[in-house]
Amino acid sequence: MNANGRTILVESNRLFREGLKHLLAGTRFEVGAEFNTLEQAIAHAGAQQGSGQDAEPGLVITGQPIKEAADLRQLRDVHPAARIVVLADDMSVDMLREAMGGGADGFLIKNVSPEALIQSLQLIMLGEKVFPTNLAAMLLDINAPSPQNSIRGLSPREQEILQSLVTGASNKMIAIRLGITEATVKVHLKTLLRKIDVNNRTQAAIWAMNNGFSAEGASTPTRNLQAVSA
Repeated sequence: MNANGRTILVESNRLFREGLKHLLAGTRFEVGAEFNTLEQAIAHAGAQQGSGQDAEPGLVITGQPIKEAADLRQLRDVHPAARIVVLADDMSVDMLREAMGGGADGFLIKNVSPEALIQSLQLIMLGEKVFPTNLAAMLLDINAPSPQNSIRGLSPREQEILQSLVTGASNKMIAIRLGITEATVKVHLKTLLRKIDVNNRTQAAIWAMNNGFSAEGASTPTRNLQAVSA
């Protein structure tokens, strides 16, 4: 992945595009190029590659409807090292299926909160896949979650980290146990504390024990897809 982390934004709604550019300004996701359509972005990338100009982006965010997986595969072909995030207007299972089939690294709804968007992009840049839990469940034909699995909208990964906090594990121990980096653990932990409305890991461990988690273990659902809430 290119070190400069330049972001490409594809969005036809000028007002939304300008708002997102303003939100990302000054962050590692600052927009370096923008296009109205995927076709324009793909054509521009092909022309730049042919001329040997322009650096490879670290992130591509597209708010364009994904009707076929091939749309994103073309984008992936011209930006093979970039993370690709789809911002959808609404909760569309069909679009999610096509986005996943096209190799998207994240699928978010446009009414997501600014904080959740930034945190989701951070997770994606760390190599995580971020998709809404309810849509992922529909795609995977998962039965309705138990009360514990739906507590405060916690993702499977966040529940795993919460379980580890109950046992007193450090960030390093959690990272080794889950096969992720300490940086990823810290990002998840920050989101986790916000969701359950506590200030530190000790309070989080107490909250967990009061909500069905124990040192002996707690059952968790499939953890391949990370959740994001508004």
